[in-house]
Amino acid sequence: MRKSRIFLFVVLLLVTLCVLFFLNGSKGKKEATPATTFGVIDEAYEIIQKRGVYPVKGDELIEGALRGMADVIGDPYSTYLTAEEAAAHRESLASERIGIGAEITRSNGKFIIVAPLKSSPADKAGLRPYDEIIQLDGERIEGETLQGVVKRIRGKQGTTLKMTIFRPDENKHLEVSITRDAIPVATVAHELMTVKKQKVGYISITTFGEDTAKEWQVATDALLAGGAKAIMIDVRGNPGGYLHSVSEIAGSVLTADTIFAYMEDGDGALSPLVAEKSEDIQFNEQLKKIPLVLLQDEGSASASEVLSGALKDLKRSVIIGTQSFGKGTVQETIDLTNGGEVKLSTHKWLTPKEKWIHGKGVEVDLAVEQNRLFNEHIRLVTETYKEGDYHDDISYAQRLLKGLGYKVKRNDGYFDEQTAQAIEIFRKDAKINVSEKMDRDFFIALKAQAEIFREDRKNDAQLKMAIDYLAHELKVK
Repeated sequence: MRKSRIFLFVVLLLVTLCVLFFLNGSKGKKEATPATTFGVIDEAYEIIQKRGVYPVKGDELIEGALRGMADVIGDPYSTYLTAEEAAAHRESLASERIGIGAEITRSNGKFIIVAPLKSSPADKAGLRPYDEIIQLDGERIEGETLQGVVKRIRGKQGTTLKMTIFRPDENKHLEVSITRDAIPVATVAHELMTVKKQKVGYISITTFGEDTAKEWQVATDALLAGGAKAIMIDVRGNPGGYLHSVSEIAGSVLTADTIFAYMEDGDGALSPLVAEKSEDIQFNEQLKKIPLVLLQDEGSASASEVLSGALKDLKRSVIIGTQSFGKGTVQETIDLTNGGEVKLSTHKWLTPKEKWIHGKGVEVDLAVEQNRLFNEHIRLVTETYKEGDYHDDISYAQRLLKGLGYKVKRNDGYFDEQTAQAIEIFRKDAKINVSEKMDRDFFIALKAQAEIFREDRKNDAQLKMAIDYLAHELKVK
Protein backbone atom coordinates (compact mmCIF):
# COMPACT_ATOMS: atom_id res chain seq x y z
CA MET A 1 0.00 0.00 0.00
CA ARG A 2 1.54 3.27 -1.12
CA LYS A 3 2.09 5.96 1.48
CA SER A 4 0.91 8.66 -0.92
CA ARG A 5 -2.52 7.08 -1.18
CA ILE A 6 -2.82 6.65 2.58
CA PHE A 7 -1.95 10.30 3.04
CA LEU A 8 -4.57 11.36 0.49
CA PHE A 9 -7.34 9.41 2.22
CA VAL A 10 -6.32 10.86 5.59
CA VAL A 11 -6.58 14.37 4.21
CA LEU A 12 -9.95 13.70 2.58
CA LEU A 13 -11.52 12.29 5.72
CA LEU A 14 -10.15 15.04 7.92
CA VAL A 15 -11.48 17.71 5.57
CA THR A 16 -14.92 16.12 5.23
CA LEU A 17 -15.36 15.49 8.95
CA CYS A 18 -14.01 18.98 9.83
CA VAL A 19 -11.58 17.60 12.40
CA LEU A 20 -10.48 20.23 14.92
CA PHE A 21 -6.82 19.90 13.95
CA PHE A 22 -7.51 21.37 10.51
CA LEU A 23 -9.97 23.98 11.76
CA ASN A 24 -7.63 25.71 14.21
CA GLY A 25 -4.26 24.72 12.76
CA SER A 26 -2.82 24.55 16.26
CA LYS A 27 -0.11 22.19 17.41
CA GLY A 28 -0.02 19.90 20.38
CA LYS A 29 -3.77 19.12 20.40
CA LYS A 30 -5.18 15.62 20.04
CA GLU A 31 -6.69 14.67 16.70
CA ALA A 32 -10.32 13.54 16.75
CA THR A 33 -10.91 9.81 16.31
CA PRO A 34 -11.98 9.08 12.70
CA ALA A 35 -15.46 7.63 12.16
CA THR A 36 -14.05 4.66 10.23
CA THR A 37 -10.70 2.99 9.64
CA PHE A 38 -8.57 3.81 6.65
CA GLY A 39 -7.99 0.11 6.13
CA VAL A 40 -11.56 -0.48 4.97
CA ILE A 41 -11.29 2.26 2.34
CA ASP A 42 -7.95 0.98 1.11
CA GLU A 43 -9.27 -2.56 1.12
CA ALA A 44 -12.16 -1.62 -1.18
CA TYR A 45 -9.75 0.32 -3.39
CA GLU A 46 -7.47 -2.72 -3.79
CA ILE A 47 -10.33 -5.16 -4.40
CA ILE A 48 -11.87 -3.00 -7.15
CA GLN A 49 -8.48 -2.45 -8.78
CA LYS A 50 -7.37 -6.08 -8.72
CA ARG A 51 -10.56 -8.13 -9.04
CA GLY A 52 -13.12 -5.95 -10.81
CA VAL A 53 -14.21 -7.12 -14.26
CA TYR A 54 -14.56 -3.47 -15.34
CA PRO A 55 -11.23 -1.63 -15.32
CA VAL A 56 -11.25 1.65 -13.38
CA LYS A 57 -8.37 4.06 -12.99
CA GLY A 58 -7.22 4.74 -9.45
CA ASP A 59 -7.83 8.47 -9.67
CA GLU A 60 -11.39 7.81 -10.87
CA LEU A 61 -12.02 5.67 -7.79
CA ILE A 62 -10.74 8.48 -5.60
CA GLU A 63 -13.00 10.95 -7.40
CA GLY A 64 -15.93 8.61 -6.79
CA ALA A 65 -15.07 8.27 -3.10
CA LEU A 66 -14.94 12.04 -2.77
CA ARG A 67 -18.31 12.49 -4.43
CA GLY A 68 -19.72 9.76 -2.22
CA MET A 69 -18.55 11.54 0.93
CA ALA A 70 -20.29 14.73 -0.16
CA ASP A 71 -23.45 12.87 -1.20
CA VAL A 72 -23.78 11.19 2.21
CA ILE A 73 -24.21 14.63 3.81
CA GLY A 74 -27.61 14.87 2.13
CA ASP A 75 -27.14 18.56 1.34
CA PRO A 76 -27.53 19.55 -2.34
CA TYR A 77 -25.16 22.48 -1.79
CA SER A 78 -22.34 20.44 -0.29
CA THR A 79 -20.44 18.74 -3.07
CA TYR A 80 -17.09 17.68 -4.40
CA LEU A 81 -15.69 19.54 -7.42
CA THR A 82 -12.92 18.14 -9.58
CA ALA A 83 -10.08 20.50 -10.49
CA GLU A 84 -11.83 21.18 -13.80
CA GLU A 85 -15.22 21.79 -12.18
CA ALA A 86 -13.68 24.02 -9.50
CA ALA A 87 -12.02 26.16 -12.19
CA ALA A 88 -15.31 26.44 -14.08
CA HIS A 89 -17.13 27.48 -10.90
CA ARG A 90 -14.59 30.21 -10.16
CA GLU A 91 -14.77 31.37 -13.76
CA SER A 92 -18.56 31.71 -13.54
CA LEU A 93 -18.11 34.43 -10.90
CA ALA A 94 -15.01 36.05 -12.38
CA SER A 95 -15.02 39.53 -13.90
CA GLU A 96 -13.81 38.20 -17.25
CA ARG A 97 -13.43 34.96 -19.20
CA ILE A 98 -11.12 33.86 -21.97
CA GLY A 99 -12.88 32.74 -25.12
CA ILE A 100 -14.49 33.94 -28.35
CA GLY A 101 -17.54 35.68 -26.89
CA ALA A 102 -20.44 33.66 -28.28
CA GLU A 103 -23.37 31.87 -26.68
CA ILE A 104 -23.64 28.27 -27.90
CA THR A 105 -26.46 25.78 -27.54
CA ARG A 106 -26.98 22.11 -28.43
CA SER A 107 -30.11 21.37 -30.43
CA ASN A 108 -30.88 17.84 -31.60
CA GLY A 109 -27.21 16.90 -31.67
CA LYS A 110 -26.14 20.10 -33.44
CA PHE A 111 -24.02 22.82 -31.85
CA ILE A 112 -25.50 26.18 -32.80
CA ILE A 113 -24.34 29.77 -32.30
CA VAL A 114 -27.11 31.56 -30.41
CA ALA A 115 -25.52 35.00 -30.66
CA PRO A 116 -22.04 36.54 -30.62
CA LEU A 117 -21.47 39.26 -28.06
CA LYS A 118 -21.12 42.71 -29.55
CA SER A 119 -17.50 43.60 -30.43
CA SER A 120 -16.31 40.15 -29.28
CA PRO A 121 -13.81 38.05 -31.28
CA ALA A 122 -16.75 35.98 -32.55
CA ASP A 123 -18.58 39.11 -33.67
CA LYS A 124 -15.49 40.51 -35.40
CA ALA A 125 -14.92 37.18 -37.16
CA GLY A 126 -18.42 37.34 -38.63
CA LEU A 127 -20.22 34.56 -36.73
CA ARG A 128 -24.01 34.83 -36.88
CA PRO A 129 -26.97 33.35 -35.00
CA TYR A 130 -27.92 29.88 -36.27
CA ASP A 131 -24.41 29.14 -37.59
CA GLU A 132 -23.81 25.43 -36.94
CA ILE A 133 -20.36 24.43 -35.67
CA ILE A 134 -19.05 21.49 -37.71
CA GLN A 135 -15.34 21.31 -36.85
CA LEU A 136 -12.93 22.83 -34.33
CA ASP A 137 -9.30 23.00 -35.43
CA GLY A 138 -9.99 20.47 -38.18
CA GLU A 139 -11.69 17.89 -35.93
CA ARG A 140 -15.38 17.04 -36.14
CA ILE A 141 -17.42 17.45 -32.96
CA GLU A 142 -20.46 15.21 -33.46
CA GLY A 143 -21.20 13.10 -30.41
CA GLU A 144 -19.50 15.51 -27.99
CA THR A 145 -21.22 17.13 -25.03
CA LEU A 146 -21.94 20.86 -24.92
CA GLN A 147 -19.53 21.15 -22.00
CA GLY A 148 -16.82 19.43 -24.03
CA VAL A 149 -17.31 21.73 -27.03
CA VAL A 150 -17.25 24.84 -24.84
CA LYS A 151 -14.05 23.62 -23.20
CA ARG A 152 -12.41 23.19 -26.60
CA ILE A 153 -13.51 26.64 -27.73
CA ARG A 154 -12.06 28.28 -24.65
CA GLY A 155 -8.30 28.43 -24.27
CA LYS A 156 -5.37 30.73 -23.66
CA GLN A 157 -5.66 34.39 -24.53
CA GLY A 158 -4.07 35.22 -27.88
CA THR A 159 -4.32 31.71 -29.32
CA THR A 160 -6.21 31.04 -32.54
CA LEU A 161 -9.25 28.81 -33.00
CA LYS A 162 -10.17 27.58 -36.47
CA MET A 163 -13.84 26.79 -36.94
CA THR A 164 -15.76 25.18 -39.76
CA ILE A 165 -19.37 26.30 -39.69
CA PHE A 166 -22.44 25.64 -41.78
CA ARG A 167 -24.57 28.72 -42.52
CA PRO A 168 -28.15 27.64 -43.33
CA ASP A 169 -29.15 30.98 -44.91
CA GLU A 170 -26.42 30.61 -47.53
CA ASN A 171 -26.47 26.79 -47.60
CA LYS A 172 -22.68 26.56 -47.47
CA HIS A 173 -19.74 25.79 -45.21
CA LEU A 174 -17.36 28.53 -44.11
CA GLU A 175 -13.91 28.49 -42.53
CA VAL A 176 -13.48 31.04 -39.73
CA SER A 177 -10.33 31.92 -37.77
CA ILE A 178 -10.85 33.54 -34.35
CA THR A 179 -8.28 34.82 -31.85
CA ARG A 180 -9.29 34.12 -28.26
CA ASP A 181 -9.41 37.11 -25.94
CA ALA A 182 -10.60 38.24 -22.52
CA ILE A 183 -14.38 38.73 -22.50
CA PRO A 184 -15.59 41.13 -19.77
CA VAL A 185 -18.45 39.73 -17.71
CA ALA A 186 -20.79 42.48 -16.57
CA THR A 187 -23.11 41.64 -13.67
CA VAL A 188 -24.75 45.05 -13.28
CA ALA A 189 -26.77 47.05 -15.81
CA HIS A 190 -28.43 50.41 -15.17
CA GLU A 191 -30.83 52.84 -16.78
CA LEU A 192 -32.26 56.24 -15.86
CA MET A 193 -36.04 56.30 -16.31
CA THR A 194 -38.57 59.13 -16.14
CA VAL A 195 -41.64 58.24 -14.10
CA LYS A 196 -44.37 60.90 -14.05
CA LYS A 197 -41.82 63.70 -14.41
CA GLN A 198 -39.60 62.12 -11.73
CA LYS A 199 -36.26 60.49 -12.51
CA VAL A 200 -35.88 56.93 -11.19
CA GLY A 201 -32.86 54.65 -11.45
CA TYR A 202 -33.16 51.02 -12.51
CA ILE A 203 -30.34 48.58 -11.65
CA SER A 204 -30.28 44.92 -12.64
CA ILE A 205 -27.87 42.55 -10.85
CA THR A 206 -27.56 39.18 -12.62
CA THR A 207 -25.18 37.59 -10.09
CA PHE A 208 -22.92 38.66 -7.23
CA GLY A 209 -19.48 38.21 -8.74
CA GLU A 210 -15.99 39.43 -7.92
CA ASP A 211 -16.51 43.00 -9.14
CA THR A 212 -20.25 43.44 -8.64
CA ALA A 213 -19.80 46.02 -5.88
CA LYS A 214 -17.54 48.12 -8.13
CA GLU A 215 -20.10 47.86 -10.93
CA TRP A 216 -22.80 48.88 -8.44
CA GLN A 217 -20.78 51.98 -7.56
CA VAL A 218 -20.43 52.96 -11.23
CA ALA A 219 -24.15 52.43 -11.82
CA THR A 220 -25.34 54.32 -8.73
CA ASP A 221 -22.94 57.21 -9.30
CA ALA A 222 -24.23 57.59 -12.85
CA LEU A 223 -27.89 57.43 -11.80
CA LEU A 224 -27.52 59.89 -8.95
CA ALA A 225 -25.53 62.25 -11.15
CA GLY A 226 -28.40 62.03 -13.64
CA GLY A 227 -30.87 63.15 -10.99
CA ALA A 228 -32.39 59.84 -9.83
CA LYS A 229 -34.65 60.36 -6.81
CA ALA A 230 -35.22 56.63 -6.16
CA ILE A 231 -33.73 53.29 -7.25
CA MET A 232 -35.24 49.96 -8.30
CA ILE A 233 -32.97 46.96 -7.64
CA ASP A 234 -33.79 43.98 -9.85
CA VAL A 235 -32.44 40.60 -8.65
CA ARG A 236 -35.00 38.45 -10.47
CA GLY A 237 -33.33 35.26 -11.64
CA ASN A 238 -30.14 36.09 -9.70
CA PRO A 239 -28.84 32.76 -8.26
CA GLY A 240 -26.45 34.37 -5.74
CA GLY A 241 -22.68 34.49 -5.60
CA TYR A 242 -20.13 36.00 -3.25
CA LEU A 243 -21.30 37.13 0.17
CA HIS A 244 -18.69 39.91 0.30
CA SER A 245 -20.29 41.55 -2.76
CA VAL A 246 -23.68 41.56 -1.03
CA SER A 247 -22.08 42.96 2.12
CA GLU A 248 -20.59 45.93 0.25
CA ILE A 249 -23.82 46.69 -1.60
CA ALA A 250 -25.88 46.41 1.60
CA GLY A 251 -23.40 48.69 3.33
CA SER A 252 -23.89 51.34 0.65
CA VAL A 253 -27.64 51.68 1.35
CA LEU A 254 -27.70 51.06 5.12
CA THR A 255 -26.37 53.22 7.92
CA ALA A 256 -22.99 52.21 9.33
CA ASP A 257 -22.88 49.49 12.00
CA THR A 258 -26.27 48.08 10.97
CA ILE A 259 -26.55 44.29 11.25
CA PHE A 260 -27.78 43.07 7.85
CA ALA A 261 -27.57 39.30 8.55
CA TYR A 262 -26.37 36.69 11.03
CA MET A 263 -24.17 33.68 10.49
CA GLU A 264 -25.00 30.58 12.55
CA ASP A 265 -22.45 27.78 12.89
CA GLY A 266 -23.08 24.09 13.53
CA ASP A 267 -23.27 24.68 17.28
CA GLY A 268 -25.94 27.35 16.92
CA ALA A 269 -23.65 30.28 17.75
CA LEU A 270 -24.64 33.51 16.00
CA SER A 271 -22.20 36.01 14.53
CA PRO A 272 -23.56 39.34 13.25
CA LEU A 273 -22.67 40.64 9.82
CA VAL A 274 -22.36 44.40 10.09
CA ALA A 275 -22.70 46.91 7.28
CA GLU A 276 -19.40 48.71 7.29
CA LYS A 277 -17.99 51.43 5.10
CA SER A 278 -15.97 49.94 2.25
CA GLU A 279 -12.28 50.78 2.26
CA ASP A 280 -11.77 50.21 -1.46
CA ILE A 281 -14.97 51.71 -2.87
CA GLN A 282 -16.45 55.10 -2.09
CA PHE A 283 -20.23 55.04 -2.41
CA ASN A 284 -22.41 58.12 -2.66
CA GLU A 285 -23.92 58.83 0.77
CA GLN A 286 -27.19 59.76 -0.93
CA LEU A 287 -27.79 56.03 -1.41
CA LYS A 288 -28.59 55.72 2.29
CA LYS A 289 -31.45 58.20 2.01
CA ILE A 290 -33.33 57.72 -1.25
CA PRO A 291 -36.34 55.35 -1.60
CA LEU A 292 -35.59 51.79 -2.75
CA VAL A 293 -37.65 49.02 -4.28
CA LEU A 294 -36.33 45.48 -4.79
CA LEU A 295 -37.74 43.14 -7.45
CA GLN A 296 -37.38 39.38 -6.85
CA ASP A 297 -38.87 36.11 -8.04
CA GLU A 298 -38.53 32.37 -7.40
CA GLY A 299 -35.20 32.45 -9.23
CA SER A 300 -33.71 34.87 -6.71
CA ALA A 301 -31.58 32.76 -4.37
CA SER A 302 -28.81 32.73 -1.78
CA ALA A 303 -26.88 36.02 -1.84
CA SER A 304 -29.88 37.70 -3.52
CA GLU A 305 -32.00 36.65 -0.56
CA VAL A 306 -29.44 37.98 1.90
CA LEU A 307 -29.93 41.40 0.31
CA SER A 308 -33.72 41.24 0.06
CA GLY A 309 -34.04 39.77 3.56
CA ALA A 310 -31.95 42.59 5.01
CA LEU A 311 -33.78 45.37 3.18
CA LYS A 312 -37.15 43.89 4.14
CA ASP A 313 -36.42 43.30 7.84
CA LEU A 314 -34.80 46.72 8.22
CA LYS A 315 -37.69 48.37 6.35
CA ARG A 316 -35.20 49.95 3.97
CA SER A 317 -37.00 48.75 0.84
CA VAL A 318 -40.31 47.38 -0.35
CA ILE A 319 -39.99 43.90 -1.90
CA ILE A 320 -42.09 43.33 -5.04
CA GLY A 321 -42.63 40.21 -7.16
CA THR A 322 -42.94 36.64 -5.92
CA GLN A 323 -41.45 34.67 -3.04
CA SER A 324 -37.75 33.93 -3.49
CA PHE A 325 -36.11 30.51 -3.84
CA GLY A 326 -35.24 29.80 -0.20
CA LYS A 327 -31.53 28.97 0.17
CA GLY A 328 -30.41 29.80 3.69
CA THR A 329 -26.98 28.16 3.87
CA VAL A 330 -23.47 29.42 3.16
CA GLN A 331 -20.79 27.28 1.54
CA GLU A 332 -17.03 27.38 1.94
CA THR A 333 -14.68 25.88 -0.64
CA ILE A 334 -11.72 23.95 0.74
CA ASP A 335 -8.80 23.06 -1.53
CA LEU A 336 -7.72 19.43 -1.78
CA THR A 337 -4.33 18.01 -2.72
CA ASN A 338 -5.59 16.63 -6.05
CA GLY A 339 -6.54 20.12 -7.29
CA GLY A 340 -10.22 19.64 -6.55
CA GLU A 341 -12.35 21.29 -3.89
CA VAL A 342 -14.86 20.35 -1.24
CA LYS A 343 -17.73 22.80 -1.30
CA LEU A 344 -19.27 22.45 2.16
CA SER A 345 -22.24 24.10 3.87
CA THR A 346 -20.63 25.42 7.03
CA HIS A 347 -23.14 28.02 8.21
CA LYS A 348 -26.76 29.01 8.08
CA TRP A 349 -27.50 32.66 7.46
CA LEU A 350 -30.37 34.47 9.15
CA THR A 351 -32.06 37.78 8.41
CA PRO A 352 -31.65 40.75 10.79
CA LYS A 353 -34.76 39.52 12.63
CA GLU A 354 -33.03 36.12 12.96
CA LYS A 355 -35.31 34.36 10.48
CA TRP A 356 -33.99 31.31 8.62
CA ILE A 357 -35.56 31.42 5.16
CA HIS A 358 -34.22 28.01 4.01
CA GLY A 359 -36.91 26.16 2.05
CA LYS A 360 -39.29 29.08 2.52
CA GLY A 361 -37.84 32.11 0.76
CA VAL A 362 -38.18 35.81 1.48
CA GLU A 363 -41.78 36.95 1.38
CA VAL A 364 -42.68 39.94 -0.75
CA ASP A 365 -44.53 43.03 0.43
CA LEU A 366 -46.42 43.33 -2.85
CA ALA A 367 -47.09 40.05 -4.67
CA VAL A 368 -47.27 40.33 -8.46
CA GLU A 369 -47.45 37.31 -10.78
CA GLN A 370 -45.61 37.54 -14.07
CA ASN A 371 -46.45 36.37 -17.58
CA ARG A 372 -44.96 32.90 -18.11
CA LEU A 373 -42.80 34.19 -20.95
CA PHE A 374 -40.58 36.01 -18.47
CA ASN A 375 -39.62 32.71 -16.83
CA GLU A 376 -39.02 30.89 -20.11
CA HIS A 377 -35.54 30.20 -21.45
CA ILE A 378 -35.74 31.52 -25.01
CA ARG A 379 -33.66 29.21 -27.19
CA LEU A 380 -32.90 28.25 -30.75
CA VAL A 381 -34.61 25.31 -32.45
CA THR A 382 -33.54 24.09 -35.89
CA GLU A 383 -35.75 21.03 -36.48
CA THR A 384 -39.08 20.69 -38.30
CA TYR A 385 -42.23 19.19 -36.74
CA LYS A 386 -45.69 18.40 -38.07
CA GLU A 387 -49.06 17.42 -36.64
CA GLY A 388 -48.86 14.10 -34.80
CA ASP A 389 -45.24 14.57 -33.67
CA TYR A 390 -44.21 14.59 -30.01
CA HIS A 391 -41.13 16.42 -28.74
CA ASP A 392 -39.89 18.82 -26.05
CA ASP A 393 -39.34 21.44 -28.78
CA ILE A 394 -43.07 21.30 -29.49
CA SER A 395 -43.85 21.77 -25.78
CA TYR A 396 -41.53 24.78 -25.77
CA ALA A 397 -43.34 26.29 -28.77
CA GLN A 398 -46.74 25.63 -27.20
CA ARG A 399 -45.72 27.49 -24.03
CA LEU A 400 -44.45 30.48 -26.02
CA LEU A 401 -47.55 30.60 -28.20
CA LYS A 402 -49.75 30.54 -25.13
CA GLY A 403 -47.69 33.27 -23.46
CA LEU A 404 -48.11 35.42 -26.59
CA GLY A 405 -51.89 35.04 -26.38
CA TYR A 406 -52.57 32.31 -28.94
CA LYS A 407 -55.16 29.63 -28.20
CA VAL A 408 -53.19 26.52 -27.28
CA LYS A 409 -54.55 24.10 -24.69
CA ARG A 410 -51.72 21.58 -24.69
CA ASN A 411 -48.17 22.16 -23.53
CA ASP A 412 -47.09 18.53 -23.20
CA GLY A 413 -45.24 18.41 -26.52
CA TYR A 414 -47.91 16.61 -28.55
CA PHE A 415 -48.57 18.38 -31.86
CA ASP A 416 -52.39 18.32 -32.08
CA GLU A 417 -54.87 20.01 -34.44
CA GLN A 418 -55.37 23.07 -32.21
CA THR A 419 -51.60 23.62 -32.05
CA ALA A 420 -51.49 23.47 -35.84
CA GLN A 421 -54.26 26.09 -36.09
CA ALA A 422 -52.43 28.39 -33.66
CA ILE A 423 -49.23 28.03 -35.69
CA GLU A 424 -51.02 28.95 -38.91
CA ILE A 425 -52.44 32.10 -37.29
CA PHE A 426 -49.07 33.00 -35.78
CA ARG A 427 -47.31 32.62 -39.12
CA LYS A 428 -49.83 34.98 -40.74
CA ASP A 429 -49.31 37.52 -37.94
CA ALA A 430 -45.51 37.20 -38.20
CA LYS A 431 -45.73 37.57 -42.01
CA ILE A 432 -43.85 34.38 -42.80
CA ASN A 433 -44.91 31.69 -45.29
CA VAL A 434 -48.26 30.26 -44.20
CA SER A 435 -48.09 26.66 -43.01
CA GLU A 436 -49.17 24.48 -40.09
CA LYS A 437 -45.64 23.15 -39.57
CA MET A 438 -43.04 24.11 -37.00
CA ASP A 439 -39.95 24.75 -39.07
CA ARG A 440 -36.85 26.93 -38.83
CA ASP A 441 -38.67 30.06 -40.05
CA PHE A 442 -41.40 29.50 -37.47
CA PHE A 443 -38.96 29.08 -34.57
CA ILE A 444 -36.95 32.15 -35.61
CA ALA A 445 -40.12 34.27 -35.71
CA LEU A 446 -41.41 32.79 -32.44
CA LYS A 447 -38.13 33.56 -30.67
CA ALA A 448 -38.14 37.11 -32.02
CA GLN A 449 -41.73 37.76 -30.92
CA ALA A 450 -41.07 36.36 -27.44
CA GLU A 451 -38.03 38.62 -27.05
CA ILE A 452 -39.97 41.67 -28.24
CA PHE A 453 -42.71 40.84 -25.73
CA ARG A 454 -40.24 40.63 -22.85
CA GLU A 455 -38.45 43.82 -23.81
CA ASP A 456 -41.70 45.79 -23.78
CA ARG A 457 -42.04 47.19 -20.25
CA LYS A 458 -45.80 47.28 -20.58
CA ASN A 459 -45.76 43.48 -20.29
CA ASP A 460 -43.57 43.41 -17.16
CA ALA A 461 -46.23 43.49 -14.45
CA GLN A 462 -43.71 43.41 -11.59
CA LEU A 463 -41.69 46.31 -12.97
CA LYS A 464 -44.89 48.30 -13.58
CA MET A 465 -45.87 47.80 -9.94
CA ALA A 466 -42.43 48.99 -8.79
CA ILE A 467 -42.68 52.09 -10.98
CA ASP A 468 -46.19 52.89 -9.71
CA TYR A 469 -45.11 52.42 -6.10
CA LEU A 470 -42.11 54.73 -6.42
CA ALA A 471 -44.16 57.31 -8.31
CA HIS A 472 -46.58 57.37 -5.38
CA GLU A 473 -43.77 57.56 -2.81
CA LEU A 474 -42.04 60.43 -4.59
CA LYS A 475 -45.30 62.30 -5.03
CA VAL A 476 -46.10 61.99 -1.31
CA LYS A 477 -42.65 63.27 -0.38
